[in-house]
Amino acid sequence: MTDDGFDGPGGEVGRVLGTADATPLQFWTAVSPGSYLQLDDVVVTRRELPDREPVTIAGVVTQVRARHEGAQFDSDVFAIADGTLPAQVQEAAEITTTRVDPELYVPPTPGAVVHRAEGDARARALHFDRMERRIPMGMGRDGVPVYLNADFLDGSRGAHVSISGISGVATKTSFATFLLYSVFRSGVLGGDAVNAKALIFNVKGEDLLFLDHPNTRLDDPTRAAYARLGLAAGAFPDVRVYAPPRVGDSSGTPDVSSRLTGVDSFYWTLAEFCADRLLPYVFADADDERQQYTMVVHSVAAHLARHAQPADGGVSVDGVRLGSYADLVDHVVEQLNDDETRSDWAGSAVGLGTVNAFARRLIGSKKDLSRLIRGDLATRRPHSINTAESAQVTVVDLHNLPDRAQRFVVGVTLKSEFERKEKAGTAKPLLFVVLDELNKYAPREGSSPIKEVLLDIAERGRSLGVILVGAQQTASEVERRIVTNSAIRVVGRLDPAEASRPEYGFLPPAQRQRALLAKPGTMFVNQPDIPVPLCLEFPFPAWATRVSEAGRAPSETLRSITQSADPFAVVGSGGGTTDDDIPF
Repeated sequence: MTDDGFDGPGGEVGRVLGTADATPLQFWTAVSPGSYLQLDDVVVTRRELPDREPVTIAGVVTQVRARHEGAQFDSDVFAIADGTLPAQVQEAAEITTTRVDPELYVPPTPGAVVHRAEGDARARALHFDRMERRIPMGMGRDGVPVYLNADFLDGSRGAHVSISGISGVATKTSFATFLLYSVFRSGVLGGDAVNAKALIFNVKGEDLLFLDHPNTRLDDPTRAAYARLGLAAGAFPDVRVYAPPRVGDSSGTPDVSSRLTGVDSFYWTLAEFCADRLLPYVFADADDERQQYTMVVHSVAAHLARHAQPADGGVSVDGVRLGSYADLVDHVVEQLNDDETRSDWAGSAVGLGTVNAFARRLIGSKKDLSRLIRGDLATRRPHSINTAESAQVTVVDLHNLPDRAQRFVVGVTLKSEFERKEKAGTAKPLLFVVLDELNKYAPREGSSPIKEVLLDIAERGRSLGVILVGAQQTASEVERRIVTNSAIRVVGRLDPAEASRPEYGFLPPAQRQRALLAKPGTMFVNQPDIPVPLCLEFPFPAWATRVSEAGRAPSETLRSITQSADPFAVVGSGGGTTDDDIPF
């Protein structure tokens, strides 16, 4: 082994092929008898130069093939197998260069010895030695840790993560939560980790409501996998869960079924709805912005902000006391239908057809939003989602809400959090926002208030310390500027039609094919300072992903304002309810 650290202890695995062109960026190596190379293996070779120091070329295996040398016809394989035709099996591997040291871009010499890179040689080949702050992401195919450069996640040199893959198979949310766990627990943030926050929107089932509960399925091999990554296997230590109020419940009880402790309700009062001009987020579908009635939306929102006065939990508008969202909607529609007051609310240049279109959509929102916009609950009761005053991880449960209500909650919450960070004027502490189904909130076509907020986060969030971790089934359907502003791109199992889209052009052809077969827990991660996406497997979650896996949470993590004990808990019960296994 030389002092450059590249001729690693893995030994010789082949020689640079002389029957295929070798270039500085890609070459083939013949695999030695008794050796093998698999996809994602890291190798290194050396090129001797006259009057210059040797050049070390490292790369990753991106394709492997085997063939019979000496065979001419397809049927020769049978004669060779019978021993009647002499031939030799030869394997060869395609190597994509990841690092040249020193940077003299010359091709390797045919016949040059190729070594498997291990230890420091592997770290240098994958640029890990240049990462001042490394975030463990999982294990490579060789069982050795793979790292993410924290500079491209926390805004120092880049920010934002885009995760794509088939729902239920690609384990997008599992990887996003593991990445957060690694960021918070690996020490990479130093003293800033204590104040860093995460905001997670839970859109499917109640799987993310138990992040602070240890996973009862955690075994010794999984603990060992965490240890190899430099992490302690355990639950998130500081979690707060918010859920919407139950439908028709005048007390505002959280609408969750599996977790009965440590959950708070979130809602907005009528006074907040009017004063903060939240009406546009009622019309948060991208299709709404194509309609003319958006002019009416902003005009009505401005009128409510000027004239609505708080009144015993509700609001008073034009001397009329309104105690619920339905009352507010009915009053607005009544004023718009009145010839004398219509122009005051909608403006004088708006036609009756446009006003009626707005009124129809507004009336349709009563069913979806009445439990979120309240005039019957105490104004002083804590009900706002504010990560600055919450736990390190804030989970907002949306899975019981209809689509329009989900859009409203996501849009308003992101708006308030981003505005709070803007007022603070500093990137610290960091705020990580995890949002699944990004293609629904920021579609490629059209515009909406939510999409504008997400674009703002993607384009300016880096400087304000707001990091978007977006997940979607189809990156091809997400607004281009959000995807292109993501420094880290992650791909799990893909649909064949989606894999052929140009958004996945960063994947080599072999990896595109493998993405169609990837098992749960396997991800391909592309980051700016490594020219080839790295294939990795991340360990099974050490925190519960459903109620049947949930161990007992430490009592100090139950941060609910309104609840501290489960009134329905059975003394001595082990919580052994069964459930279908989630794909991982």
